Formats: sequence, C-alpha cells, structure tokens
Amino acid sequence: MFDAKWIRENPDQFDAGLARRGAAPAAARVKDLDSRRRKLQTEFQGLQKRRNETSKAIGAAKGRGDDPAALMAEVSALKEAVHCFEQEEREAAADVDAVLQSLPNLPADDVPDGLDESANVELRTWGDKPSIAGQAKQHFELGEGLGMMDFERAAKLSGARFVVLSGPLARLERALAGFMLDLHTGEFGYTEMAPPLLVRGEAAFGTGNLPKFAEDLFKTTSDHWLIPTAEMPLTNLVSGEILEEADLPKRLTAHTPCFRAEAGAAGKDTRGMIRQHQFNKVELVSIAHPDQSEAEHERMTSCAEEVLKRLGLPYRVVLLCAGDMGFAARKTYDIEVWLPGQNSYREISSCSNCGEFQARRMKARFYPAGQKATRFVNTLNGSGLAVGRTLVGVLENYQNPDGSVTVPDALRPYMNGLERIERGA
Repeated sequence: MFDAKWIRENPDQFDAGLARRGAAPAAARVKDLDSRRRKLQTEFQGLQKRRNETSKAIGAAKGRGDDPAALMAEVSALKEAVHCFEQEEREAAADVDAVLQSLPNLPADDVPDGLDESANVELRTWGDKPSIAGQAKQHFELGEGLGMMDFERAAKLSGARFVVLSGPLARLERALAGFMLDLHTGEFGYTEMAPPLLVRGEAAFGTGNLPKFAEDLFKTTSDHWLIPTAEMPLTNLVSGEILEEADLPKRLTAHTPCFRAEAGAAGKDTRGMIRQHQFNKVELVSIAHPDQSEAEHERMTSCAEEVLKRLGLPYRVVLLCAGDMGFAARKTYDIEVWLPGQNSYREISSCSNCGEFQARRMKARFYPAGQKATRFVNTLNGSGLAVGRTLVGVLENYQNPDGSVTVPDALRPYMNGLERIERGA
C-alpha cells in the first residue's frame, strides 16, 4: 500500500519502480483519481461549513423575530447536497484505494533488475554436497521404500498434493519443528507464539494476500481464510496498534500447518512433498524500526541459514531480482537447499523485508522517542524453515545405499537417540 501524496510528488520514481517489477505505470491514474477525491472532499467540506453557518443563522433569525423559512429551505437543500457529495467522495476514495491495493511493493535500490528467476543473483554457498554411491534417490522414493510416506492413502482422504507420514518419518518431521523452535527461541531471541490458523479477511488484506491473491487461499463457509503461512497472523498481531520505539524490534516465531491452493502450480512438482496443499512451517516475523530493518533482514536470514548449518545440509543464498519477488516484498533472499535426488537446489526459505508496505495496510505504527508524530513500522518475514522441505533435504542428503536414512546428529535428541531410519523400524 502506498501514500497517494508521495506518488503525486514522485510520479517518475514510482513508475520506474513498478517497471522494474514488470508492472504497468500507474502514477498518472493514481494522480487523476486522487485529484477527483480531493476536489470532492474540498467541496464536501465547503458544503458542510455552509450548512453549519446557515443553521446558526436560523437561530439568529428566530431570535430577531425574522421569518427563517428561506434559511430552513437552504439548509434542507444543503443537507441533500452534503449527502450526495459525501457518497461521491467515499466512492472516489474507494477508487483510489482499489488501485493502490493492487500495486506491488517497490523494489529496494540494491535489488537486481530482471523479470524472472534467471536474473536472480547467487550470493554464497555453504557446505559440501554429499557423495552418494550410485544414483541418488529422490525423497519420495526413499519415503515410499521405507513404507513411511504414503501418497495413495492421502489421495483417498484428500486428493492430490497431500501425504501421510508414519512411524519414524512422522517423528522426524516433529523433531525438525522442535529443533527449529528451540534454536530460534533459545539462541536467537524469538518469542514462540501459537496463533489461530483461521483469520478474517482484514488480516489477509494486511499482509497483502487479499484482494489480489484470493485464488491462492482456502476460504471457509464462515468467511474465514486458512493461513498460507504464520506470517499472516503473526504480522497482524500489531495491526491498528501504536507501539513504543523501545519495544522494537519484536521477533516472533511459530510452528503451524499452512494451507495453499497452489492455483498456478498445475504440472509442477506433482510427485512428492515439495509443493503441497497442506504443509508445516516454522515462521519468523520481525516488527522493526525503519532505520534497523535492513540489519534485521540480514539477521533473520542468518538465523534461517543456521538451521541448515546445524543439520549439515548444503545450501545457497540467492538475492531475488525485482520481477521475481513476492507482492509485498521490497527485498528478498531465497535460501535453497541442495537435493541430490533432483541434482539441484530448491527453495527452503524466503526471507523478505516488506518495508512499510504491510504496515500501511494494517495501520501499524510506533512513536519515535521524543517525537509527537508516529511512523509506520517495518515488517519482515521468513521461513525458519519449511519443515516438510527440510525433511526432504534430510532424506536426500543422508540417504544410504540400502535405502535407509541416517539421522543428523542435531536431531537425535529429538528422536529418542535413533541413529538410522530403516524399513520396519
């Protein structure tokens, strides 16, 4: 969400930012609609003032013994005019908001140009890719071979893009979530939360999921929306609030199921757990001072990276180009884990700085120390990590020639000391 006044004053800069994201120019349209709204608002306020003055004149006329009929007729006419202009002003304001709500966040200056993933920039890699004897298996081959990953029964229950895990693999997923939460809360200062999984439309609007991306979400018959990520409830915890500067940053984490319609994913990752309608994720959210949000972004990304380092999973960090970022982001780092079975890196976390984009939609502000005027906070979010994809990474990187999977050292305390997952275990 943007400030129409800023767009009026910086139209070329605004359109240039949209162009970097592959979006059409919008400054002239916003300016025209906002000009109409402001004109109607001025006329509306003028009519209100005239009506109030005329109402006072009626009282004065009565006090002098004069006939107030003409003044009363004028007030009646003004009342009707005020009502009409008020309605027009509301409609004009709604037109401005509709355009502003449809526009993506502008990219930060240091975000590379480009319209798709081919223009993303690899920043760093970590870890040695494992040497696997023979042809490395993909996670679903390993999981099905162990008899602990069942897509057929999941399809019987729910259709495509669901899975049933059992035995040690189900425990491994739980172990991963517990390990991540313990790391983020115990070492990195995040506060663990247990938010609702259903939210109202206002919350989905606040994070930028509505109205533009309604088809990507699941909606209930009670007009609630299933969360696609805990970013939605965690970020909205400060919606409509005015925080104190001393309270920033707020660092929150949560382990939740996530639900995504994957409306545009037909034919993509149809086998396995990479792209599902329901999955588990540990989310990281920061509510930060604008002057500290860039440093907070780097910190959040390093926290997510540390999970992979502790698990011994090779990965790389990629800076997304302007056209490949999410709707609300101004800068995004993708962390991609190495999957031997696919012989490629796959995204396991996106860490984004949204600036004040979401805060404006949520009306989330803070009082700078020593100042009377409020400022919008900055919001940041990232996966710390996607639990299902981390399980995929563990299976493929720790696979053994006999189809068993070695449990990483960091997870063994969460697995009751289990060192290897084998069929029939």
